[in-house]
Amino acid sequence: MAEQMLAELVKKEALKPDIFKFSVKAPAIVKEAKPGNFIEIRITEQTEPFLRRPISIYNLDKENGILEFIFQVKGKGTEILTKREEGQTIDIIGPIGYGTFQYEKYQKIAIIGGGIGIFPLYELAKCAKKEGKEVSTYLGFRSKDFVVLEKEFEEVSNELVITTDDGSYAKPGFAIQYLEKEIQMEKIDAIYACGPLPMLKAVQKLSLEKDIPCQISLEEKMACGLGVCLGCAVKTTKSPKEAPEYWHVCKAGPVFQAKDVEI
Repeated sequence: MAEQMLAELVKKEALKPDIFKFSVKAPAIVKEAKPGNFIEIRITEQTEPFLRRPISIYNLDKENGILEFIFQVKGKGTEILTKREEGQTIDIIGPIGYGTFQYEKYQKIAIIGGGIGIFPLYELAKCAKKEGKEVSTYLGFRSKDFVVLEKEFEEVSNELVITTDDGSYAKPGFAIQYLEKEIQMEKIDAIYACGPLPMLKAVQKLSLEKDIPCQISLEEKMACGLGVCLGCAVKTTKSPKEAPEYWHVCKAGPVFQAKDVEI
């Protein structure tokens, strides 16, 4: 069950000029959170900006009750959030999301992410490897300047493939190209993905063609994050055309079976 709390910011780190990692003390949230959950953050006590911001959970330190999240500055709200300093508190609701990554029954899993969509995949990789799963991770970035968390993902993966669209770092091309090669060479039990919509569509198509179970984490824009505003609707694949059925990412997701949603 989601809880609202004032969490102390114990560590603030700039990964890039516009990408920040915050570590907050939130034992009640950490205790209940699972890979794939997210949190809602109140940016300011003022009325502007009014809405909370949904941010994926990056890492859960269960022993010390520390929750880490990473965000990119994209507007007024996230710009204000960067002004918080260590020792101050942040108003957080979490963990949120019914749909989380389900990996327990699979042994060899592939994790694929792109850009800032890689952040919620770290906790998944960490937990899966800790439980003895074989974790192959594929991370795609636009160029060398956008590569983040390479060392961190290397530590929680049996195999890590980094790609850049322009070939300026690591392997050239798109992450899905290398995932597809591994699928052709060796059986993958399940695929987990988060990232830009074109990448998710390609992963969804690949998983259906190869008949491999696949879960995707959707990053829809949310207003309330609690299923009230109905702003983060995603159409289901099984609903009839004359009466389409929608799920809400904040409540039913953010993680879905790829075969169940239209993206």
